[in-house]
Amino acid sequence: MATAPARARADYDYLIKLLLIGDSGVGKSCLLLRFSDDSFTTSFITTIGIDFKIRTIELDGKRIKLQIWDTAGQERFRTITTAYYRGAMGILLVYDVTDESSFNNIRNWMRNIDQHAADNVNKILVGNKADMDESKRAVPTAKGQELADEYGIKFFETVSMFNNEW
Repeated sequence: MATAPARARADYDYLIKLLLIGDSGVGKSCLLLRFSDDSFTTSFITTIGIDFKIRTIELDGKRIKLQIWDTAGQERFRTITTAYYRGAMGILLVYDVTDESSFNNIRNWMRNIDQHAADNVNKILVGNKADMDESKRAVPTAKGQELADEYGIKFFETVSMFNNEW
């Protein structure tokens, strides 16, 4: 039986594995759906273990295939999700700007990254749900920037509902 001819070129120039990590309910799955499928849902469905989406983008004339892994934020899934840190090239640490405990837990997530990911993994801090009523905000933008500066990483605030800011 003949083998299929080798492809002259893959359908992408680079494959990048990204992880979304953070507490349960901070909006990781919503961010992923918004970025990968340009959709949004108001229903909250807990991620069981891990999920992923693929999106190919073009940047500087190169096709980049993003493999984005959405990890469960619940403690009971931590042993499953830590295996996915290996091989990650980028990690987005997500917290909810209306939930101070999710922000405070970023330090725990950073410790997990230090234990399980490569030393040179790129990290970005993302404050999600910035579109919420200002009276519900528990974490000021400046506090998020301060934490990112402490770790020497980039910081963004985003909304998953109305537009694609990340």
